[in-house]
Amino acid sequence: MKRYKYFIGIDVSKLTLDFAIMNVEKLIYHRKIANDETAIASMLVELKEINGFKLSNSVFGMEHTGIYSNKILSILERKKANIVYENPTHIKNSLGNLRGKNDKLDSIRIATYLKKLKDDLRLWQGKRKIIQELASLVALRDRLARTKRALKTPLKEDHLFVSTKFAIQNEKFSSRTIDALEADIHILDETINLLCLSDPKIKRMMDIITSIPCVGPFTALQMIITSNEFETISSPKQFAAYAGLAPYPKQSGTGLQSRSRVSNIANKKMKTLLHTCAMLSNRFVPEMQAYFKRKTEIEGKPKMLVFNAIRSKLVLRVFSCIKHNRLYTKDYDYNSEKLTQGIRQT
Repeated sequence: MKRYKYFIGIDVSKLTLDFAIMNVEKLIYHRKIANDETAIASMLVELKEINGFKLSNSVFGMEHTGIYSNKILSILERKKANIVYENPTHIKNSLGNLRGKNDKLDSIRIATYLKKLKDDLRLWQGKRKIIQELASLVALRDRLARTKRALKTPLKEDHLFVSTKFAIQNEKFSSRTIDALEADIHILDETINLLCLSDPKIKRMMDIITSIPCVGPFTALQMIITSNEFETISSPKQFAAYAGLAPYPKQSGTGLQSRSRVSNIANKKMKTLLHTCAMLSNRFVPEMQAYFKRKTEIEGKPKMLVFNAIRSKLVLRVFSCIKHNRLYTKDYDYNSEKLTQGIRQT
């Protein structure tokens, strides 16, 4: 367990970074700098002038702020600094009732969070460049797909509620834009596919995950990106919580005895993709069809509860296959595999 002596809270915004530097006793000072490489490098030199300060005995913390954090994260990662990259809600909830808000206060609160939880901090793991590139391309594809849907959906409705003349006219004026969006999405799909094929590790993971019935390449890629190649999120239980599949109890004494429910704090996009896979499994995978029918018709379980169970089953299958580095097989004999491995080792 690392023993930290200095806690640096960083509030990240588009143009500036607020640094709050604390030791185990008090706030040492606050500094606001520009969010660029030169200013960040100068700030790190200034920090080293503090008596006893070393990167090895210090921890830097910041909130998820999307691309605005890229510069500071990249520089700190190259310096092999200890980094905590945390959800803003998690930091806020850990500090009790808070009043007031500005950049300086936020940086101090992040530093306070680091000091308060110094023995239980989970350090950030950087992603490989190819994963960062894939994440960027997938995000761009999503934006283009949303834009295309935003154009096409009203055009379909025009034929139902607007005069034919106006509907045809609107389609004509939008056609080139929609065609261009579809062409760009097609090029992006090809680029993403080539990137996946160019990396042996990602290609193997894609082959493993898509070997599971009704789990497609887009869902597989999203799982690889969000879990950081199953390193940051390394267990199915963690992934179920991350994707909003894990049920949580809601009980207190004898007055509150509510049914366990999934949390709204989740990656909704990942949950949607897994739900699509679950619905397809219920249609095309016989064992899932039998399971759904038994749970809903015989045991009387709510349909959405059973769909959530199927989503969880798919996640378990993915993690099991990734762990053992094997393609999915319906009649896989785990005990036989363990025996074979034991014979090989002897």
